[in-house]
Amino acid sequence: MLLGSQLRRLREARGITREAAGYSIRASESKISRMELGRVSFKTRDVEDLLTLYGIGDEQERASLLSLAKEANVAGWWHSYSDVLPSWFPTYVGLEGAAALIRAYEVQFVHGLLQTEEYARAVVRRGMQGASEADVERRVALRLERQKYLVAENVPEFHVVLDEAALRRPYGDREVMKGQLQHLIEISERPNIRLQVMPFGLGGHSGESGAFTILSFPESDLSDVVYMEQLTSALYLDKAEDVAQYEKALKELQQDSPGPSESRDLLRGLLQLS
Repeated sequence: MLLGSQLRRLREARGITREAAGYSIRASESKISRMELGRVSFKTRDVEDLLTLYGIGDEQERASLLSLAKEANVAGWWHSYSDVLPSWFPTYVGLEGAAALIRAYEVQFVHGLLQTEEYARAVVRRGMQGASEADVERRVALRLERQKYLVAENVPEFHVVLDEAALRRPYGDREVMKGQLQHLIEISERPNIRLQVMPFGLGGHSGESGAFTILSFPESDLSDVVYMEQLTSALYLDKAEDVAQYEKALKELQQDSPGPSESRDLLRGLLQLS
C-alpha cells in the first residue's frame, strides 16, 4: 500500500493518466489502479518502467522505491495459514499488523485481538462446523499469533467498543465465558488499549449497521481503511467520504458508551453474574 500510494503520487504529479501508465508497462488501467491500492504484487521491471515514465532519475530515490517493491512481495507470516483462512482475510491480517491505530466496534463476539484461547476455540468451532480438529487448532493459533501485535515493540493503539450482546452471548461453557470476561478486565488496563462497553440500556445507537474496524497507518500518505466482514467476502473501504462516515459512527459509539473505567465495572458485574 505504501509503495502503491507513492507511485500514485508520482503519477499524479506528472499529470499522467492510469491508462497511459498501464500502456507503458503493457498492462491495463485497472492493473495500475490495483497496484496503487496495494492489492497486487509488483514486478521489478514494471516499477522501473513506471519510475522512468514519471521522471524519477535520481538513483537513490529509484533504489529506495525498488527496495520497497521487493519487500512488498515478501509473503507475511500469516500466509502459512492460508489453507484454513477465507481468501479475503490474509489481506486484513497484513493491514492489521501494519496499523498504528486500530479502532473497532463488535456486536456478535469479542474482538479477535482480545479473545482467550478457549473462547477463540469455541468461536472457531462454531464458524467452521465440519472442519477437522487440526484445522480448528491452526485457526486458533493464527488468532493467538495476531494478538502479539498488542504487546509488540511498535505496539498499536487499540480502541474498541464491545456491544453488551457480545459479552452475554455464550461461546463455550460458563468457565470459558468467565475466563473471557476476566481477561477483558485485565487487558483493558494496558495503556495502549481503550475498551468500552455499549450497554443494552442505552437502546439504539450508531452501530446499527453491524461490526466494523478502522485501520490507520503511521505513513502519512496512506489513507485509513475500513474493514467489514460478510458471510462470503469482506469490504475494504478507503475513500475519504466512506471512512469519514464510519469514523463519525465510531466517535458517537465512544461518546455514548461508558468510559473505560465504568466499562470495567460493567465487566465485573457480568463476571459476578456468570
